[in-house]
Amino acid sequence: MRAVDIIIKKRDKGQLTAQEIEFFVRGFTNGEIPDYQASAFAMAVMLNGMTPFETTDLTLAMARSGQVLDLSKIVDIAVDKHSSGGVGDKTSIAVMPMVAACGLPVGKMSGRGLGFSGGTLDKLESIPGYRVNLTTDEFKAQLKEKGIVLTGQSLDLAPADGKMYALRDVTGTVPSMPLIASSIMCKKLAAGAQAIVLDVKVGLGAFMETLEDGRELAELMVDIGHLAGRKTVALLSDMNQPLGSAVGNTLEMVEAIETLRGGGPADFVEHCLHVAAHVLLLGGRAKDIDEGRAMAQKSIADGSAFEMLRVLVKAQGGDVSYVDDISRFTPAKFIEAVKAPRTGFISQVHARIVGEASVALGAGRAKKGDPIDHAVGFLVLKKVGDSVQEGEPMCEIHANDKEKLREAHEAILSAFQISEEPVPPLPLFYE
Repeated sequence: MRAVDIIIKKRDKGQLTAQEIEFFVRGFTNGEIPDYQASAFAMAVMLNGMTPFETTDLTLAMARSGQVLDLSKIVDIAVDKHSSGGVGDKTSIAVMPMVAACGLPVGKMSGRGLGFSGGTLDKLESIPGYRVNLTTDEFKAQLKEKGIVLTGQSLDLAPADGKMYALRDVTGTVPSMPLIASSIMCKKLAAGAQAIVLDVKVGLGAFMETLEDGRELAELMVDIGHLAGRKTVALLSDMNQPLGSAVGNTLEMVEAIETLRGGGPADFVEHCLHVAAHVLLLGGRAKDIDEGRAMAQKSIADGSAFEMLRVLVKAQGGDVSYVDDISRFTPAKFIEAVKAPRTGFISQVHARIVGEASVALGAGRAKKGDPIDHAVGFLVLKKVGDSVQEGEPMCEIHANDKEKLREAHEAILSAFQISEEPVPPLPLFYE
């Protein structure tokens, strides 16, 4: 078997066998197949696509390129929840403690933010001491003992994905559906989850801007999950405007904490309850969505979800006093309101503009390895459909630099659009 023959077969729209895909992925991972051939392979897939069976074989081969965790001896069922990324999406930090408080073990390996999409690990690192680099043994031990773990991806899980993603980023092959789906799902399979809930974001602040693209990706990932023997469900959720109010690491961490204490913005609370209900249903703890939702609500009302967040933070070395007293978080030096230029109804809060403005403030990274400023970001005070009076605050900027504050003010004004006529609110979920 030769790499070039596999590239030619895919170039000519042929369907690859599981053996051909396994050979290519294994050779690329161990260095026998060079970057230029892997780049050609990625472009052939980008242009000609893959069947669900091919994509599943690619996903499994990438998962098997490193260690594959078996969690069946540790917990009866382990559930993972994955979001395809967005602006103000701190859902995992709220949903996982809710679900764990209902007796369903949750083990999740998360990523850092890149581009305008914030990363769960960066938000958790707002808490001094919180460790995101657990070893595989530590991951398993904490899942068994505490029933909840949220850490970074282990280096020995799906190494083929890391190598392939670095190539896709510089060869114009990032938007390929099979490559996106296999990249997401290989990490889920390698991390050992038997049930997976996928929160696929759609809109201006998502990688999938249209409902059609979001649905295609969601269906492909669910197909992969089922063909790989995992219980899998995908939710299509809105990301045309930021989720909740907070955008920025410490601000989002605080919002997640407040949500678990019974506060939080209405749209974010509703989003979390809906996702948690699906996780509890898929994990066999609830008989239907309504029961799952009621269980999640009860975990907030009785304080068990908040206590589970404390357990998580403490287990991973974080200073739990920050969870108990949010005033301990260091605020930004400058806090400034962006006021409405006229009276009317909010018709748009452009999520991507807000996300990119938060990166410019220092809340995110332009490239991997960039340092981030945990304190900076935005509080979005008005959402699509809300009425607003001239001079009323629409957003609050948290900045540590005067020049960046001025630039953020201009960007936020361009993100908001105001209509004279009433505007319906955006849906939280599409299907």
